Amino acid sequence: MAIFLPGMLILLGVFPFWDALRQRAGTRAMMRGVNAAVVGLLAAALYNPVWTSSVKSPGDFGLAKIGFVLLTVWRAPPLVVVILSAIGGVGLAQIH
Repeated sequence: MAIFLPGMLILLGVFPFWDALRQRAGTRAMMRGVNAAVVGLLAAALYNPVWTSSVKSPGDFGLAKIGFVLLTVWRAPPLVVVILSAIGGVGLAQIH
């Protein structure tokens, strides 16, 4: 509760003024910058430690690539991709 309370209080404080803030070019530019920063942080968190500790062979890379294609091109539900990736990971472990 203590983790989410400050963000919720800020949201509740800004919410009544949100339409007025959205009309300002400076606010829109700031939000684009914040979104870009969040994407960068998420990419960094994905690479280290997730990617560096889990993708160690061409089979691992292939499995990650298949999961990415399932999510982005075929728009498969994330739960299905997780289950298929887990099955593929078990299969790769049995081969090695």
